[in-house]
Amino acid sequence: MSWNVDFSKFLVFDGAMGTMLQAYGMKAGELSERYNIEKPEVIEKIHKAYIGAGADVITTNTFGANRYKLNDKDLPLEDVIGSAVEIARKAAKDKLVALDIGPLGQLMEPYGSLSFEAAYEAFKEQITVGASAGADLIIIETMSDIYEVRAAILAARENSSLPIICTMTFQEDGRTLTGTDPLTMVNILQNLGIAALGINCSLGPKEMMPLVYEVLKYSRIPVIVQPNAGLPKMVGNETVFEINPEKFAAYGRQMAESGVRLLGGCCGTTPEHIKALKSALAGLKPAKNEIKRITAASSSTCTVVLGGEVKIIGERINPTGKKRLKQALIEGDMDYILREAVDQKDNGAHMLDVNVGLPEIDEKAVMVKVVKEIQGIVNLPLQIDSVRPEVIEAGVRVCNGRPIINSVNGEDKAMESILPIVKKYGCLMVALTLDEKGIPETAEDRLKIAEKIIKKASEYGIPKEDIIVDCLVLTASAQQREVKETIKAVRLVKEKLGVMTTLGVSNVSFGLPARGILNRTFLAAALSAGLDAPIMNPMEADMRDTVRAFNVLWNHDRDSKDYINAYTDIKTKPQSNVNRSSKDLKKIIIDGMKEEVKEVVKELLKEFRGLEIVDNYLIPALDTVGEKYEKGEIFLPQLILSAETVKNAFEVIKEDMMENSSQDKAINKGNIVIATVKGDIHDIGKNIAKILLENYGFRVYDLGKDVAKEKIIEKVKEVKAPLVGLSALMTTTVQSMEETIKALRLHCPDCVVMAGGAVLNENYANMIGADFYVKDARDSVKVAEMVLKGSKNN
Repeated sequence: MSWNVDFSKFLVFDGAMGTMLQAYGMKAGELSERYNIEKPEVIEKIHKAYIGAGADVITTNTFGANRYKLNDKDLPLEDVIGSAVEIARKAAKDKLVALDIGPLGQLMEPYGSLSFEAAYEAFKEQITVGASAGADLIIIETMSDIYEVRAAILAARENSSLPIICTMTFQEDGRTLTGTDPLTMVNILQNLGIAALGINCSLGPKEMMPLVYEVLKYSRIPVIVQPNAGLPKMVGNETVFEINPEKFAAYGRQMAESGVRLLGGCCGTTPEHIKALKSALAGLKPAKNEIKRITAASSSTCTVVLGGEVKIIGERINPTGKKRLKQALIEGDMDYILREAVDQKDNGAHMLDVNVGLPEIDEKAVMVKVVKEIQGIVNLPLQIDSVRPEVIEAGVRVCNGRPIINSVNGEDKAMESILPIVKKYGCLMVALTLDEKGIPETAEDRLKIAEKIIKKASEYGIPKEDIIVDCLVLTASAQQREVKETIKAVRLVKEKLGVMTTLGVSNVSFGLPARGILNRTFLAAALSAGLDAPIMNPMEADMRDTVRAFNVLWNHDRDSKDYINAYTDIKTKPQSNVNRSSKDLKKIIIDGMKEEVKEVVKELLKEFRGLEIVDNYLIPALDTVGEKYEKGEIFLPQLILSAETVKNAFEVIKEDMMENSSQDKAINKGNIVIATVKGDIHDIGKNIAKILLENYGFRVYDLGKDVAKEKIIEKVKEVKAPLVGLSALMTTTVQSMEETIKALRLHCPDCVVMAGGAVLNENYANMIGADFYVKDARDSVKVAEMVLKGSKNN
């Protein structure tokens, strides 16, 4: 791909806009984008200061210029963005102008209300205006949700020809807010046709280094890093960052020597930081890294790397030969489909094949719905399976991750229709060794078709590590001789082409009795020939056993850890195939089965009182989910989903209480007022905390975002709330949080304050007078349980 920007050399970006605006007198609560219209000369001065410091690229003052953040600010989006680009262009002269695109400030589906399509339209609106106004490139930055990133990148690619740079922001645990790790970010983003990717904000340069090294290990495209100037602290009434320009520049040079090519600054950085960084890079040449090339599929929180240990692709979401699944697809019974997905995950599947091909339904619409629903409940990568290109494209477009396309074959028409989709959406693909003549009888001829597909794919810019070859399993009942040829073909493909392989294993036994014996025997033979990812039913214990045994014998399961864990005290372990008639409510909550939980609670209400179900089932289940979250076993999306499942259970219990004249107040564990402080328009973290707190039985009064301290005090007095939760994301509004806490101390002295947000840490929270620092929603529940223990508010 050719652009007018040279990414082969070092490019120095500017530093923080908010920090500089504060220095020019911007008060807490002021919207920085308003300066584009009302004080353009200030924005121009800041841009010129960064250009004077040596920046090669300046970013427009449009980080929050989207329809959701400007909708009630009387600021036309077109004017804000158009003016921002014009100001930057004037200041930059011959330097580059990057259109700055920040997060929309909304939770994406299925955990929030923002759909993928709505996010796409919002980004499209920004990008269309910015590109036409004269930006040189687009930087999508400070993103926490990889799904939102995909929407932004697609909007940029489909509505402009500008190069795209993308950065995500990571927490101290090495993941984004929604659970994406560096490898997953790289695996998804570098294949979407962008120019560079990397990390910005949240952490200082020292804390970023391990994450940067991980990104550099896998990224085939240039890497950008824009750290904060360390952690903030309050000095008097000012927010001060701890890392000075010289130290910042030293870290920048270290990153450059490691292979980072694009460098700049985020919160707390100034023209002095950029000047020192530019000076530190003088005389250096961009380093060339040894990139680890892998074949890997990803969900938003999990990357599965093929090769070595055998990876199982679950086959059960495919209506072929499955009457109950056919019925579920026709009737729109999503619970049944989701249960199939969860059961396969629980029984060892690493990825899930998704095929909804039935003549009785709108396959395209159903594929989109099923993909969205499954990825909302199971964090495994998906394989989108259809014979119709338009269905494949619809499925991979809304897929939150890097899916596999199943499939393309050696027919010219098939390759011409599928390969562009593979390239555009950055997918892996299954290559079937058949062509216009059908499936060849010999292994050698199947190898030739695989070679043909790989060669054609390379013309589209698809490397061979993105191709998984399927040598096709024929039935022993009808084509017995060819079964052996499939095994031979797998071996040839591994030896001659060095690519990953897959097979639909159970096809071999079709039409014969005792199919399981044939399936597992064939599986063992195929694995020894080089099969990497069998498509199989993970619910069949014999098949799982064969895979586990193979991983031990081929030295993939080091020290036999997985094998020992699976088979130690096997007689005392519960059967893997869960008996759904047992109504395991705790598991349903952990799995996030939002609809299934309603029926189970209704059944339990025949035996137990509502509060007994809350105390004995719902809260313990949420505690288990919380523990898994803290251990890094699950991530924010799963945490929210379980909380939403409990919410549905609560609704059923409340209805029962009302019908039986019970008082709703009996389920209230205490009143809490929460708000994002004055001047701050970010409320994702607060909204997540609300979901969790409510589902632990607290009554939460959410005052929204940009809330004045007077309104908070009024509500605390009105509802006699013993606890207040305050949130701030922007460094410019921490002072507003401190003022709010002081006012609460004066007017509501008995009220306890917990504070959270991306710009805070424990020391900072203590410094501004908060009683508790909460790093995430789970922490807010712990504080509430401690503070409100025994409290019952009306």
